[in-house]
Amino acid sequence: MRRTICISARARCIDPSASVGPVRVVTFNMLHGRSVLDGSIEESALRVAATTLNGDVVGLQEVDRGQPRSQLVDQTAAVADALGAHYWRFIPTLRGTPGGDVQWTPSTDDETETNQPTYGIALVSRLPVQSWHVRRFGPAPVGMPLMVPGSRGLTHVHDEPRVGVAAVLDGRSGPLTVVAAHLSFMPGWNVAQLRALSRWARGFPGPRLLIGDFNLPGALPRMTTRWAQLARAATYPSWRPRVQFDHVLADGIGESAVRDVEVMKLGVSDHCALAVDLDFP
Repeated sequence: MRRTICISARARCIDPSASVGPVRVVTFNMLHGRSVLDGSIEESALRVAATTLNGDVVGLQEVDRGQPRSQLVDQTAAVADALGAHYWRFIPTLRGTPGGDVQWTPSTDDETETNQPTYGIALVSRLPVQSWHVRRFGPAPVGMPLMVPGSRGLTHVHDEPRVGVAAVLDGRSGPLTVVAAHLSFMPGWNVAQLRALSRWARGFPGPRLLIGDFNLPGALPRMTTRWAQLARAATYPSWRPRVQFDHVLADGIGESAVRDVEVMKLGVSDHCALAVDLDFP
């Protein structure tokens, strides 16, 4: 079953303390909370989008912390607060502001860079987290022309450092590992990163989920990892989705566990959010 909802849709209420019921897993490239309609970046709009996601576990990509362009907001903390989630981790990939002529440097620190603007990915959970783990990748040495929101035509974009963050959760039916990532847009590099992440993830308790913006279309993530692909749906661009870059892969969870799949067009980002509701025994 596949549904598309808009920002005004009423989010369903799921009690995260319940011992039974679905676990809602979401991946969302949030474009640092930027509206593709007018380019504005407002914390209030991001909070509305987060409430609509209503995820038990949410992987976020292109996240700002302390950036002037997003009013110095810790966007991960804002999303966690809107979701009522007590467990979250922001992992910076770079210091400075990505894109344009602004200079940035790769980040190697997971938690202590609070005195300067940073940018990266995050994982937010309503379910208790037993442990956190991080896997980093260097950027590809070359870039390529891309369509950049707010620019006309193609813009040459340099690749950035990439990272995966894993959380071992106290799931409702036992341990559950979720790995969230934002992979390179450079062909070949993204495949190698995804393959490395799937091998890395198998070192943590199963079952396992691998979610995020992989910059790989269609069935390529499933073919690369041999993991189950729990959702097949176009997620990009948000105003007229034609290709799937955002994925939910599973190791030890079959397609029969999928209760529902939602592609959500929100008030922010050039990506739709992808949500999968899973029933566990």
